[in-house]
Amino acid sequence: MARRKSPEVNAGSMADIAFLLLIFFLVTTTIETDSGINRKLPPMEDQIDPPIIRQKNIFTVVVNKNNQLLVEEELTDIKDLRNLAVDFLDNGGGSGEEACEYCQGNNDPRSSDNPDKAIISLKNDRETEYKVYIAVQNELVAAYNVLRNREFSRLYPNETLTYVEADLRFTDPRTSADEKASLKEKLDVVKALYPQKLSEAEPSKVN
Repeated sequence: MARRKSPEVNAGSMADIAFLLLIFFLVTTTIETDSGINRKLPPMEDQIDPPIIRQKNIFTVVVNKNNQLLVEEELTDIKDLRNLAVDFLDNGGGSGEEACEYCQGNNDPRSSDNPDKAIISLKNDRETEYKVYIAVQNELVAAYNVLRNREFSRLYPNETLTYVEADLRFTDPRTSADEKASLKEKLDVVKALYPQKLSEAEPSKVN
């Protein structure tokens, strides 16, 4: 009696099916990306004794574990944070060598002397939600950009770009070297008028 042959599996078809499934998952899978903050860190310097900073030149911002925002120890809505930061940075309360000729603030002697001395201190709790932390950071950076946009327009009235737009153009790899050189000079001048001094303290520990 002849032995019956066992059926063979078409391995070629199996490989095609596996390949199609691989393509399907590559196309349909969504990969989550973490949001973050684009920040250039200062260069490493030799440790020196920190300068003495007057309390009036420090703008304190605290986000507690309940995601509540406290500005200068007062409960504040995040929609008001940008304007409060602008008022602090642009106050121009100094006199003599510490006076600010281009500041348009209230000249309150109880607030910051000038933008070079004005420091924003940000502190959050370890239980603060990340999205709240990012939102606060964005508002503080936006405050600097408001003032930089104003000074950029004042110093370069023939420039069609704002400071923020010029900065984006400068970092664009498609921008020519000559245009980048021109933009860098203007951007550096405005940055010197309103240097970004944003200090982040160690997050508070949860008891």
